[in-house]
Amino acid sequence: MAEVRRLPEPRVGDWDWQARAACRGSDTANFYHPENERGPSRARRERQAKSICSRCPVIDNCLRWALAAREPYGVWGGRSVDEREMLLSGAHSLTG
Repeated sequence: MAEVRRLPEPRVGDWDWQARAACRGSDTANFYHPENERGPSRARRERQAKSICSRCPVIDNCLRWALAAREPYGVWGGRSVDEREMLLSGAHSLTG
């Protein structure tokens, strides 16, 4: 379970961007891996999720939220968990 004490404090308007998200109404299984998913299956699912993200008008909002919340699961803002961890560690820039 995610550590909810470290989530950013909610503010009016913080979630408005989600109403415009390209993933809105999509099957969440596209964005979150099932237990024990690895290798080609995981890469394929992440590519599918990222293709939805690539046409999203609020991809930057989504990624900023996921980084601020240190979201430990799923594809958010066009980035996988591992990619977000690299961003947080300073290994890559947000545009990298």
